[in-house]
Amino acid sequence: MLGNIGLFYGSSTCYTEIAAEKIRDAIMQISGGSITVDIYDIGQQALSLANDYEWLILGIPTWDYGELQEHWEACWPDFETVNWRGKIVALYGLGDQEGYPEWFLDALGYLWSRITTLGARSIGLWPAQGYRHTQSQALTEDQRFFVGLALDEDTEFELSDQRIEAWCRQILPEFGEAASTR
Repeated sequence: MLGNIGLFYGSSTCYTEIAAEKIRDAIMQISGGSITVDIYDIGQQALSLANDYEWLILGIPTWDYGELQEHWEACWPDFETVNWRGKIVALYGLGDQEGYPEWFLDALGYLWSRITTLGARSIGLWPAQGYRHTQSQALTEDQRFFVGLALDEDTEFELSDQRIEAWCRQILPEFGEAASTR
């Protein structure tokens, strides 16, 4: 059985924050309220609070030409303040696949690389099929999956709610399975 999940996001516009709230609500609904998701805006709260959680969700949008969102960029050195070993982490990212097709979700890939290098175990791969982009740093080596949930509020906002619900239904058992195989 899972305990609380810490969800940390950075958002310059409201979209990554709204996704965080929808993820929290979906998990609460799917779990019948037995799992709580505590939400933290890393622009206002320290990333070191992640030390209080075994299970984490991290949300990041990609800006411009594959750049980190400003709050994630500012706290990048703070990753060293978190003991990532043993943490199970699901990621979600936002990007614009039509406006920036060669950099779609690059920041998600950078975040995945950072946490896995520091010892976190990543869950929550998301199928890449059906997206319209030319390149992404967030794709798995075989190019079949993104390293986390892929959201595009610019051109596919009408798909976000169903993607969030499906992904939450996917990651809850993955959190449990990952915890049981340690």
